[in-house]
Amino acid sequence: MRFHEVMMNAHPKRAVKSANSENDNKNDNKIKYKYKWLLLSIGAWPQTTIVKKILVSIQIFISASSVAIIMIPCMLYILFDDDHIKIRLGALVSLLFRIMSSTNYCLIILHKKSIFHCIRHMDTDWKLIQKTNERKLMDQYDKTGSFMLKFYMTFLFCGSNLFLIARAIKTTTFTIGNETFTTHPMACPIYKKIIDVRFNPTNEIFLVLQLISSLVSSFIALTSFSIIAVSAMHACGQLQILYTWLNEVVQNHKQKNSAEKKIAIIMEHHIRIFSFIANLESIMSPISLSTIMTCTLELCLLGYYAIMNWAAFDAAKMISYLVVYITVFYNIYVYCYIGEILTEQCKNVGEIAYMTDWYKLPSTTARSYILIILRSNHVVKMTAGKILQLSIATFADIVKTSMVYLNFLRTMTA
Repeated sequence: MRFHEVMMNAHPKRAVKSANSENDNKNDNKIKYKYKWLLLSIGAWPQTTIVKKILVSIQIFISASSVAIIMIPCMLYILFDDDHIKIRLGALVSLLFRIMSSTNYCLIILHKKSIFHCIRHMDTDWKLIQKTNERKLMDQYDKTGSFMLKFYMTFLFCGSNLFLIARAIKTTTFTIGNETFTTHPMACPIYKKIIDVRFNPTNEIFLVLQLISSLVSSFIALTSFSIIAVSAMHACGQLQILYTWLNEVVQNHKQKNSAEKKIAIIMEHHIRIFSFIANLESIMSPISLSTIMTCTLELCLLGYYAIMNWAAFDAAKMISYLVVYITVFYNIYVYCYIGEILTEQCKNVGEIAYMTDWYKLPSTTARSYILIILRSNHVVKMTAGKILQLSIATFADIVKTSMVYLNFLRTMTA
């Protein structure tokens, strides 16, 4: 018997109540709509009709082009321009952000079917779990994921825009022959041999293109973050529900048929959660690697910028550096924290199964706990590209590494 059929048969009153409840229907679709606006904004939401698929392809092309039109000339500027190395390093954070976003964008588009599968999996969980206290537990973890997302979104959009504005807010002058010109500096300078953006109206046009590029990159970064934060918190909520079910089996052990049916539900739900986490790991592993490598370099560079600009204290620049630093720092921390908490909670399933009063159960029912404990002994690891395990220890190592890079950079440019 399939899992949802077992659940509905085990709790018929809950199923009827859910079918007649408008609020339950809203909750069942909350995950889908939470993801949909983000995935639609970057063209990663699956479409069914040919016309919509063509429009989405055009949207993807425009989004990718808006990032590339700033990223590629900026890369050429850093590599080949004759400006001083310190000036070229000043553009590296903006370039790295766009490289990370472009990489993650490709990965999201490649894995969009798997992402949609995760979304449907979460929607199904909301439909299956009907007990009030269990739905409250799920809602609690859902709100935690939403809070993480909103916090990151606030700092991401404020930080990226402040970084651009801080660079462009003041005009600089340059002289050609006997003429003096003023221009607004760009956070992502353009290689002069491609196009000279120092003159108007080219300067204003590329400032606008730079802002559009930043917004598109921010939506891509936000989508990547939302997939891992909301999905991982959902998995944690499902594991917490599993803990309560393990205790309920012992409490109702005198009802033999009820206990056996509950054990069947628990074992299938346990496998379902592990399947969901494995799917999430396959999606997020390459994205995590791209994000962590880029963010480590950005932490180093932002610290370098702050030190270099400390003497000539510019409030707008220093605030922008601080906000972006918090955003990058928080991004790495959440990725590592989620890896840590998922590993620990998956281990806890076996420990909680053992710590229950399983000896009160009939021997045939108690043997089922052995399978749960054995499955929990296989350690679940969220990784970055199958190279780094995401954990708090890894987070500490990343911060230390960024400080090492910072000291090296200061020595090389002194």
